[in-house]
Amino acid sequence: MSDSPFHIRLAEDDDDFILGLVPRFVDFSLPVWRKRHECIEGIRKDLSRQLDEQPSNSYVFVAENDHGERVGFIHLQKNQDYFTGRANCHISDLAVAPRHEGQGVGKALIEHAEEWARKHQCQLVTLAVFPGNERARALYEAAGYNVDLLRLAKPMH
Repeated sequence: MSDSPFHIRLAEDDDDFILGLVPRFVDFSLPVWRKRHECIEGIRKDLSRQLDEQPSNSYVFVAENDHGERVGFIHLQKNQDYFTGRANCHISDLAVAPRHEGQGVGKALIEHAEEWARKHQCQLVTLAVFPGNERARALYEAAGYNVDLLRLAKPMH
């Protein structure tokens, strides 16, 4: 990605920046059974664990612009495909700082994930997105992502 205007590096002391973007993951219409504060708490807890423990299959990258300002991050997890047993790369989280939206940060982070996946011999790059997150869905579809599996849910209350 030498032509990217962003420098993408492994996260180091970026916890506050990364965790500060967590509300972006629920800034749209959620399914009626999802509570915004529970989603934020769950995502923040998982990302904190990933950053603190740095599991061997988990990689968090931060994007910086040419001024060294952090503009977004992506969390990748290497896992095994259920059907083939081959390696996959899963985009667990991707967020762009609000004032840097529309500048190509998300696209650069996706391209970084794909380059990383090729380097690590992954068969697929996968991700999950809420149906109401239209902006993210448009980004992913423009990058060539299509539906693989649909996850359906029914609340038991």
